[in-house]
Amino acid sequence: MTLWLVFALMTAAAVFAVLLPLGLRASPRSDGREASVYSDQLAEVDRDVASGQIGKAEADAARVEIGRRLIAAVDQEAGLAPKPSTTWRRAAAVLALVGLPALAVAVYLPLGSPRLGDFPLAARSRAPDGTQPLETMVAQVEQHLEKNPRDGRGWNVLAPVLARLGRFDDAIRAYRNAITYAGDSAERRADLGEVIAAAAGGVITAEAKGEFERAVALDAREAKASYFLGLAAEQDGRRADAASIWQAMLEKAPQDAPWRAMVQGALTRVGSSTAPALSDDAMAAANGMTANDREAMIRGMVERLATRLRQNGDDVEGWLRLVRAYMVMGDRDKAKGAEASARQAVANDAERLKQLNEGLKNLGLDG
Repeated sequence: MTLWLVFALMTAAAVFAVLLPLGLRASPRSDGREASVYSDQLAEVDRDVASGQIGKAEADAARVEIGRRLIAAVDQEAGLAPKPSTTWRRAAAVLALVGLPALAVAVYLPLGSPRLGDFPLAARSRAPDGTQPLETMVAQVEQHLEKNPRDGRGWNVLAPVLARLGRFDDAIRAYRNAITYAGDSAERRADLGEVIAAAAGGVITAEAKGEFERAVALDAREAKASYFLGLAAEQDGRRADAASIWQAMLEKAPQDAPWRAMVQGALTRVGSSTAPALSDDAMAAANGMTANDREAMIRGMVERLATRLRQNGDDVEGWLRLVRAYMVMGDRDKAKGAEASARQAVANDAERLKQLNEGLKNLGLDG
C-alpha cells in the first residue's frame, strides 16, 4: 500500500508541473514606455515655443511628426498584446490529467510486478546464503518442501545432506520422495540402500539388499550397489560369493576408478588370493607346473612388478597389488617395505597419496 501511495504522489506532482504554467496569464511584451517618451517630447515642444526657441510653424511640424510616431507606437503595442485562447490550454490539461496516469499504468503493467506480494525485512534476513549454518539452511529447505511436497529436485538435494547430518530416517524418507517425484534411477536406489544400511549400524538388512538389487537391475554398472551386495554376502558368511562379486567389479572397472583400492582391500579381507593377477597365457602355463614351480613363477612376477615400481613409482594400484601379493605369500616384512617405498614414491602427489592410504587401510597392514 505504501508503494502505491508513493506512485500516486509522484503522478500528482508530474500533473501539477504540467498544469502550473498553463494557469499563468501571458504578460504584454511592452510596458508602454515608448508612448511616454513621445508624450514628453510634445510637452518639450510646447516649452520651446513658450521660450521662443522655435517658431510656431516649426512647432506645428514637430507636433505632427511626434503625434504620428505616438499613434504608430500605440497601435504596435495593441497588436503585440496576446489574445487570450483557452482551447489549447484545455487540451494540454486533459492530456496531463488523463494521459500521464494512463501512460504510467500502460508501462508498469507489462514491465513491473503488480501482483508480487510484500517481502518484509524480517523475511529477507532469513534468506539462505552461504554464511548460514548448515542446519539453518536444511530447515529452510524442509519448510519449502512442506509447502511443495512434489518438488523431486528439492528432495534429491536434501537427502544426502540429511544423511551426512546423521538423520538417517529423514534421509530415507527424502530418498523415497526423490524416487517418487524425480524418477527412479540406479543411483537413487543405491543411495537409498546405503542410508538404510547406515541406519541399521552398517548391517545390510533385507530392505537395504532389496534396494541394491533394484539398482543393479536398473544398471548393472552401478558400482556402489554391487559393492554392498558383496558386503551383504560377506556378512551372511558367503565369502566366496563376496569375492566373486568384487572380482567381477575389478575386471569390468576402468583403471582409474576411485573405488578400486577399496574393493581390492575387501578382496584381501575375505581371503581372496587373486593377486597378483595372472594373464590367460600364464594361467595355462601354470596348470602343468608343480606347486613349487608355480610358486616360483608367481614370485618372479611379483619381483618384476617390484622392479618396475622402483623405476616408476606413480602407479598406486601397482603398489597396492605388490603389498597385497607379499601378504598373500606370507612375507609381511616385504609388504611393509613395499608400503614404505610406496609412500615415499607418491609423497609429493596429494591425490595419489590419499588413494594409497585408503588402499593400505583396507589391506589391514599395520605400520
